[in-house]
Amino acid sequence: MRILLLACLRAQTGNSSTAGRIQSHLEAAGHTCVLKDAAGVLGPSEVAGLVAEGQFDAGLVIHLYKAGRLLRGSGIPFGAVFGGTDINEDIKNEEKSRVMGAVLQEARFAVAFTCQMKEAADTQWPQCRNKIYVQPQGILTSPTPAFNYEAFLRRTEIPQRLDAVRLFVLVCGLRRVKDPLFLVDAFSEWHRNETSVYMIIIGPTIDAQFTSEVEAKLSRATGVQLVREMPQRDLQAVMKCCFAVVNSSISEGMSASILEAMDLGVPVLARNIPGNAAVVSHEDTGLLFSDPQEFVRLAQRLIDNPSLRTRIVANAKEYVEKRHSWELERGVYQSLVAGLQ
Repeated sequence: MRILLLACLRAQTGNSSTAGRIQSHLEAAGHTCVLKDAAGVLGPSEVAGLVAEGQFDAGLVIHLYKAGRLLRGSGIPFGAVFGGTDINEDIKNEEKSRVMGAVLQEARFAVAFTCQMKEAADTQWPQCRNKIYVQPQGILTSPTPAFNYEAFLRRTEIPQRLDAVRLFVLVCGLRRVKDPLFLVDAFSEWHRNETSVYMIIIGPTIDAQFTSEVEAKLSRATGVQLVREMPQRDLQAVMKCCFAVVNSSISEGMSASILEAMDLGVPVLARNIPGNAAVVSHEDTGLLFSDPQEFVRLAQRLIDNPSLRTRIVANAKEYVEKRHSWELERGVYQSLVAGLQ
């Protein structure tokens, strides 16, 4: 089949990574899968025109509102994947919720990353509950093997002996829902007392105005720096070498950076929100914090207690291998899309 895969394809974002992975799954089954950025599509009429020209036999969307509304009435069978902000945030908007319900009605199937996401969708659109499946994201990391971590640290101007730095990495696109400034004041205060700790925020500009706010805040902070987006394999290499990976989002569907850190053998400290708590079990596969002060306490505990760090890393690696199999994810998407023929 010739499949149109619509998603928000901003580089180094979760939806973009998911789209690329699903494209790989479908092409491995012999389909032609064309990725198209939903942000660059003028409207449903543009998609309808492509379908009328016979370019596509079926469709798949990631994010029910941003991408799903573009396939409504296209005349081709399609499936949908919840993106995270659609079910966590857009569902609160009456008009967006109405549109997403209409998308679900028309879709042959929908995929939620967690049971909690499915439960929220079942409650909002009970008539569609039987077509919503749960399939966690699959993870397959491949960090750049020759990545020069010491050179990377020097570029950030961290004035420390490299073997003495404890680097915390926060990976996120710069937009408010990711809340990268949540920990900055507390971390800066901690850094003033514990000069070996640093935090680097790595990610692309999504919201230009908010990015300016982040830059202004960090220009006054100590121990926290911003690094713009990096190729995924380089980013994974940085994560693999850091002390811990941090997530401070207000809302998450399923954080790829958390799962990648687990797979890479790096401990995770994540904000205690439903999307994160669905994959991080406190003191088992990671550490969950509710406020900046608790983050600092837990981070210091991770430094002071190497056995805790070792146990969390081992448990997280086992969890990812069991619950986030890339091969299992491939089989599920290939099976679901086969039903669109």
